[in-house]
Order: sequence, then C-alpha cells, then structure tokens
Amino acid sequence: MSASLKNQFDSIIFDLDGTLWDSTNNVALAWQAALNEVDYIDELMTQEKVRSITGMTYDSIFDKLFPNLNVTQRAEVQSLCGKHELEILHTRGGELYPALDETLSYLAGRHKLFIVSNCQSGYIEVFFKISQMEHYFMGHQCYGTKGNPKAENIKDIVNDHNLKSPVYIGDTMGDYDSATKAGVPFIFADYGFGKVENGQIATISSFAGLTQLL
Repeated sequence: MSASLKNQFDSIIFDLDGTLWDSTNNVALAWQAALNEVDYIDELMTQEKVRSITGMTYDSIFDKLFPNLNVTQRAEVQSLCGKHELEILHTRGGELYPALDETLSYLAGRHKLFIVSNCQSGYIEVFFKISQMEHYFMGHQCYGTKGNPKAENIKDIVNDHNLKSPVYIGDTMGDYDSATKAGVPFIFADYGFGKVENGQIATISSFAGLTQLL
C-alpha cells in the first residue's frame, strides 16, 4: 500500500459502524425485541436489513424500513428500537475490527482522532464503554445530538478543534458524500458495508492498513 499520505494530515475523523466495529447482529436482535412489543408490525428483523440501512440518519432508517406506518406508529417503533439497541449493546457490544486497539494507538501518536456518526445519542458512548478505547479520541459528534446531517457534524468537529488538514474514513457512499460536502478528503474502508467506486484518495482493505497508509 502506498505510503504517500504519511504526514499529510493533522487529524482523522472516523465513521463508526462498518469502520471501527460491526454491531449489526446485536442491533437486529434489539430491534426484533422492539417489534415484538407492538401489534401492527409482522416481519422479521435481520442482520441483512440492518446492514442495508447502516450509515443513514436514525430518522431516515425508520422511514425506509417502515414506510407504511403512520407518524405516531413510526415514532413509537423508533423509540422502542433505540431503547432496546442501547440496552443490548451495553451488554453485548459489537464486533471490533481486527487490530483496532494497536492501530488506534499508532494513529493517536501521530494525529488527533475523532468520531462522527449518524447514530442516536448514547451510541458512541456505548462503543467507548465496550471497546475501552475512548482515550484515543479527542472528541465526537453524532446525528442524535443536534439532528444535523453528517456533513455539518464533520464541519463542527473541524471548526471546534481548529483542525487544519483532516481526513475522514468511512465505508459508504453516504460517508463519501458527507466528507465531500464538508470539504474533507475521504479514505474508503472497503471491508465495511458499502461501496465507493471513485473519488476517495485511498482505499483500505483492513483497519490495520492505516498504519501503512498514514
């Protein structure tokens, strides 16, 4: 892998799902538990369904998954899913990608590290609790905090921390689009859930690949 990006960035902003960990199996279990509490949905929540919407804002997820529900029903389902999700993840967490700890340790010695995700409030904190890696990160932002799109949250991190040359790392076209709108270069993690055909400044096939790239 090319080492041409070394020393080009002062900071790295990470997506979470599909980039740092994979929680989709346990999220599917949590959302199924939520669906079991209502009598107007009769369908099975699967890991594949969760993966298909990973990266979308939390509101958009439920608009896409349950387009036939009325506003009140959809709000109830979203609330129940969010509640069960945080509960189960506090216990079971997600699957951390290989070499996450040692790679973050290396990167934190050379860059300021941050997380920006489209998740609900409290989700990044659960990741920190399970992974025990909060000490590597200088800040984070999510959709659930202000209801802002990811591009705006990336801009907030850049401005709030006075970052001069950040790079964003994610695994979906939504991540690429958000980074581009925020004026931040994008590195594609192709081991995640999405596809990005072009526009990225680099592609990694494993999280550990960042030690060679950056």
